[in-house]
This record gives sequence, C-alpha cells and structure tokens, in this order.
Amino acid sequence: MPILSFSTHRAVTSWLLWLLVLVSLLLARGPVLQPDAMSGGMPADIWQSPYDPVPWLGRALRLRWSAVWWKTRAWINAWERWLVLGIRLWSCHSLAEVIQVLTRTQLIRYLGAMPVLVALLTRLKVRETINRHCPTQSPIDNGVVVLVLVLNRLMAPRPLYKMVNWLATTLIAEHFGVSRFKFNDDRLGRTLDVLAKHLPAIWTDIQQQALLRYKIDLSVVFYDLTALIMTGKYDKSALVDYGFAHNTPSDDPKVKLGMAASRDGGLPILFQPWSGRTADKATVQTNMDNLRQFLQQNGWRSSQVLVVGDCANLNSELAWAYQNANLRYLAGLGKLEKVHKDLILAAEDWRFKDMPLTEKTDQDGYWGVPCEVPFTHNGRTLMHRGLVVLSGPMQQALRQTRQQDLKKLQVALHQIRCKVNIGQKRYRSEKDINCRIATQLKKSPVGNLLKVQLTTSAEGKFNLDWHLDANALNIAQRADGRYLLATNDFSLSYPQMLALYREKDAVEKRFEVCKQDLKVRPLYVHSDDRLQAMLLINLIALLIYSLLERQAKQHGLCLTARQMIERLSTLQVQLIEAWDGSQTCSWIETTDGQVLLLFAIFRMLDEKPRATLSTNQLTRYLLPSGLPTQVDAPPTRPG
Repeated sequence: MPILSFSTHRAVTSWLLWLLVLVSLLLARGPVLQPDAMSGGMPADIWQSPYDPVPWLGRALRLRWSAVWWKTRAWINAWERWLVLGIRLWSCHSLAEVIQVLTRTQLIRYLGAMPVLVALLTRLKVRETINRHCPTQSPIDNGVVVLVLVLNRLMAPRPLYKMVNWLATTLIAEHFGVSRFKFNDDRLGRTLDVLAKHLPAIWTDIQQQALLRYKIDLSVVFYDLTALIMTGKYDKSALVDYGFAHNTPSDDPKVKLGMAASRDGGLPILFQPWSGRTADKATVQTNMDNLRQFLQQNGWRSSQVLVVGDCANLNSELAWAYQNANLRYLAGLGKLEKVHKDLILAAEDWRFKDMPLTEKTDQDGYWGVPCEVPFTHNGRTLMHRGLVVLSGPMQQALRQTRQQDLKKLQVALHQIRCKVNIGQKRYRSEKDINCRIATQLKKSPVGNLLKVQLTTSAEGKFNLDWHLDANALNIAQRADGRYLLATNDFSLSYPQMLALYREKDAVEKRFEVCKQDLKVRPLYVHSDDRLQAMLLINLIALLIYSLLERQAKQHGLCLTARQMIERLSTLQVQLIEAWDGSQTCSWIETTDGQVLLLFAIFRMLDEKPRATLSTNQLTRYLLPSGLPTQVDAPPTRPG
C-alpha cells in the first residue's frame, strides 16, 4: 500500500516545482534596470553585461527582448513580494501578528490641541494677514512660519534653535506640507525681521477679525504695565535698559510692555513696548491716544468706553487728560498729594459701617465712604467722584505684618542691649551705640513706631530702653486697609466702582500667562526689531489663548485654556499604510475623553453652535492633503 496518495504526490510535486522556479529566479537575478523616459519607459542600458542571454541578436531584437524581459522581471518581483507575504501570513499564530505583517509603515505623531488652535488661527485669518503685509517669493510663506511660532508658544514653548526638534514630534509639518528642516533659526530670524516693519498693521487686522467675529464688548478696558527680563547684551538697544519694576530685580536688563485688554474675555487689544527705564505714568497718555484711535477704527465713541487702571494710571495731570479726551476712567489714587492723603484719613471708622460694598460684613468684607476728589493742574481745579474703600482682608494682613515687623525690630534692639551690657567692642561709646540703633530703625518699616532711649548711669554704664509710640501706631492703624478710588463716570454706583476696580487683575493674569505659560521671558533675540516681532508672536498666542478661554466660559466648560491644552497635549494620531497602498488614520488616547474634549471645544468655537460636528469638518484642520480624509469618530455616550 503506498504511503502517499496520488493527490499528495501531486501537491508535493507542485510545491517542489514552485520552489525550483523561486530558486532559479533568485540565482539568475541580473543587473537592476532603471526605466528611461526617452525610450518609452524601457531601460536605457540593454544587457551590457557578460551574462547577456542573447548576445547574438541585433540591437532592435535586443531592445524588444529587453522590454519583454523587464516587464517579466517586474511581474516576477511582484509575485515574489506576494509570495513572501503569504509565507509570513501562513506563519502567524494570532490576529495581532497578521496586522503587523500587513502593515508596511506606521507613523505616530503628537496631535495635542493643534486642531482647535489651527481652527482659531484660521478664523482670525492670521496666515492671510501676514502674507498680505509680508509677501515673499520663497516656497514657504511667512504666514506659515508665524503659525508655527504661535503654535509653539501655545503648545510647548521652545527657543528658536530648537524648533526643528520639536516639529519632529508633532503633526504640524505634515499639516502644512512643509519639511520640518525648513524651520531653522535662520529662516525664523529672517521672518522676524520682515514682521518688524509691519507690526501695527498686522496686529490691527488680526484683532479686528477677533472683535468682529466674536462680537467682543469694549465698553470696559483694563490697562497695565509689566516688565520682561532680558538675557544677553543689548548695547545698541533703545528698549532694553535698567529701571525699577515691582517684583523684578533692578540689576537685570528689562523691557516694559504696556497692554490694554477688554473686560470681555480679557482679550489683548493694544500693546506697546517701552524702555525698561520708563515710569508707569509716562505711558498712560500714549495709551490714551492709541486707544482713542483704536476705538475710532472699530466704530466706538470715546465716551462709550471706561478705562480701568491701578494707582499708577492717575494723578492730577492725567485726570485732566482723561477729561479733555472725553474718556471715562476709574483708577486708584496713590497718596501723592496731601489733599488726597487727608481724604483717606478724614473718614471716621463708624461711617464705613453705613455703606457695605459687598455681601460679606465681617472681617472679609469691604466698606466705603463717598467723597469728592480735587485735581489741580496748571492753576485749574477739577472735581471728580471719589470713594474711600476699607478692605477687611487688607486691613488684617497689614496689621499682622506690622506685628511681625515690630517683633523683629525688638529682637534686633535686644541684641544691641546685650552687646552694650557686656561691653562688646564697637558698643562701648554712645556714638557707636546710637549709630547701631539708627541703622536698625531705618531698616525696619516700623522704625517710626518705637521710641528708643539710651541713658548713662552714675557708674558710666549704658541702659537701652524702648517703648511703643501709641500716637504713631493709631495713625498707622487708621490708614490700614484704606485706599481711594476716583472716576469721572457719575453713572457708576459705589459697589460697581469697587467691583470694576477689583477686576483689573485680569490684565495681571494675562501677564502671568505670558510669562509662565507662553514663556515670553527670557528673550534671546538681540535686536529691537526681532524683539518687537517676538512680542507680536506672543500677543497673537495670548489672543488665541484668551479666545479659547472666553468661549469655554460662555459654553459652560469649566476649564481654563491651559487645562484644555494640557489635557490634549498627549493625544496622538497614528497613520498606518498597508502593503496594498491603502492608508488609515486613528486616534491614540493616553487618557480617557481626549477626543470627546477635542470635539466639544470645536463645537464651542463656532459663532453659531451646532448640535453635532462631522468628522470631515474636524479633519480639515487636522490632516494634510496627503493623508486619508476619514478619521475614526469619537465614541458616543448615552445621554
């Protein structure tokens, strides 16, 4: 009885024949031929080797033979690939291995919040605006470079020379269809030089798009100034200089940035760089003129706008300037003139309890006493509406700080007494002791509240005593927590004056975003032109940041812009290409709900929100033209 049946013999014979053909093809592999366009796609060099199978044929027959041989080789190569693929599939033991075998290439890039940020930049026509003002003959337009810089500020701020490495991890270069190696620091620097020539026009066009598209209310505008630390040498700079700024070391070079922001969303609408030596009050008049011009361009009258600022935005001269410009203002008033200081101290304590300005009436509350504030300039006097505010939290904080300072001063004086009693060197003469006492009193902020006495006994010993000056303490405590507000808008109620003044911190919060989230400092550019261009890039990024936060708040999404960007920062896109040339694109969520959050943000960015948003509408801002246009939709949840 035969061991193998006839069918088995037949199958084995067929496989052996195919194996023989495969081996012969591998052994007979000749030189690789490249098709030539001049010869109709046939190889240009025809069998120029000692292994020519038909050396006796003429050139015409050899050309025909080579064409047939070249097509046959292409067909055989294709079958070789499919044969190898079949063998690999036959050896797979799981579906995962099958998928791995069928995959030719796999590309994974970080997506993050890029879709929503690109959507906002597209709505504001940033790229079109840049290219209109800064045209170029280069294949990479300046608008794309600016978009990449703005996206970097928002997603992961980097120095200019690290931009190429950052682009390698994201989908941004693929989205714009440009190689990441084109964004070197030389190209970025040249773009900044071009932008510096058109800064006012570019910023005006971009912020007008934001105002018109999202209908921003400009009835209340906040103004403030901040200092940006600079790094490096700026010998020829007109902006970088040493000067005073709160919470900033005076020995660091700095640039000051003045910014006006809307109450509606905290959107930056005006900005102006100043020298680091410029005083705050010296910038108010220029901001006033720029604001009037800005309002006129956007169809607003000066009398419709209220400018809110801190105590650095008001004195007698500026009060008259506001009046002449027909601008309404609300600002704190520093204790610069005696008449204003007397207004703060004149109010009796019991009068504050008659006008609570907030719902809280305990130590955390605010109270007020109305008054009229005189402003005298060039022999003319102007009377504006005033409010002396008593802040309970500020009063408690000041008194606790005073108690701590008094304890520190008394400890220092006690140490001097001990050194005097033991007759330590440099504490043996009355002159030396008085010098040490005067130094401690001058260093302490409460030195004027203590009365120090140095007496000499009959034996020639020194006695050091001190006591608290009750009269000076009462005067100091009387002013605790009090400050003066002034306005020329008589339609505001007193609680409204306090509420609006407390909201001026919106500009401070935007400055904090610039310095911490957008990393506006330290700046490493070394020319005033590039410095101002980088400030424009940061302000465009801040505008996008503020719009994203404003839309989220209006649609009830309880997330800040930073929280949204951070939650989406690890969202990835995976592009898979199979052996047959087909492609597919899918999301990779590192935390649950990232794609749902992405779609929710897209819906809230619409001026007229819709109930649903199709996947194709999202991919318009997501994928470049070379990638597939279908992306898996996010999962839906019931309800």
